Amino acid sequence: MWVHTLSLTDFRSHAQVDLEFAEGVTTFIGLNGQGKTNLLEAIGYASSLSSHRVASDAPLVRIGSDIGFIRCGIRSDERDIMIELAISPGRANKARINRSPVPRTRDVLGLLRTVLFAPEDLALVKGDPGDRRRFLDDLLVQRTPRLAGTRADFDRVLKQRNALLKSANIARRSSGDEMLKTLEVWDEQLANVGGEIMHERVRLVTDLGPLAAQEYAVVAGETGSILSLTYVSCIGDVPETHTTKEWWRDALLGELVRRRADELNRGVTLVGPHRDDLLLTLGASPAKGYASHGESWSVALALRLASYMLLRQEGVDPVLLLDDVFAELDSTRRERLAGRVSMAQQVVITAAVEEDVPRMLEGAVFRVSAEGVGPT
Repeated sequence: MWVHTLSLTDFRSHAQVDLEFAEGVTTFIGLNGQGKTNLLEAIGYASSLSSHRVASDAPLVRIGSDIGFIRCGIRSDERDIMIELAISPGRANKARINRSPVPRTRDVLGLLRTVLFAPEDLALVKGDPGDRRRFLDDLLVQRTPRLAGTRADFDRVLKQRNALLKSANIARRSSGDEMLKTLEVWDEQLANVGGEIMHERVRLVTDLGPLAAQEYAVVAGETGSILSLTYVSCIGDVPETHTTKEWWRDALLGELVRRRADELNRGVTLVGPHRDDLLLTLGASPAKGYASHGESWSVALALRLASYMLLRQEGVDPVLLLDDVFAELDSTRRERLAGRVSMAQQVVITAAVEEDVPRMLEGAVFRVSAEGVGPT
């Protein structure tokens, strides 16, 4: 799988960009603020319908424009696919596949698979649980695109249930029995979709853990510390022999009943996949708060490399996107990372200067400046 064309209209700082790619390595060179990261962001958005830099779509549309366009041509299994996205902040985005409109933008998920490395990845180690949950959920969708619908269903149920809990005091005074019946309905829905997400996350962590440990040993080059991944659930310890989707649904429903009084008092849902975390451990210590800066970078890189290896093992060779990563690494880690990513069918890199990119990743080079984007 590889990207052969990228066309942007009113996306970020680019009024119009039209690029052609080949397999192998492509590097965008440019000073900070010239828009090279925007190009990787556009490819990543065509793959995931989200940005690795911002939470909303509004900043993606060029200032002064109401709508931005991404057109990304990919080659997969000897066939060409064109993904077209119209980004309209405040309105519903639209998508087309091979010029045919699709009912939902998420119908494009799975057509292009990418793994993106960026300086923001340090948040996977040093940031809040939400950063690690997003990492897991984004990889879940890359692995199984239909789970994008499950995530959307969970977000909708959680929003409705929280709204009900916030109004719980008034409802209890006026019609307590009716409110509790309504809450039980939302409990069932939240347990159904939330249980599926938790089940899939645990399965993912089980598959990803050995690969992450392997990649950490390669990138860090340290034999004294072993990276391990553990899913930490709001419902407590999970027996290894009970990891079916139905088990998670029942366990989640039971915990919702047990915590009902707390939730009614606080007016918020305290149980569900939105309360879980991914524990990253180096040796006997959690990486967060204990790992050095270099170790933290190695852990973040290991998670991304493990994601790539997992998707590759399952029959998909994702496009690797490296956003100004080499500037953050010492020379040893640069070479080790370069050695791991050089096996990919396509690698797209951004860097401020060519010297930041290891020689084994030489390939096509584009210059990015205020005047535009062009080959050297």
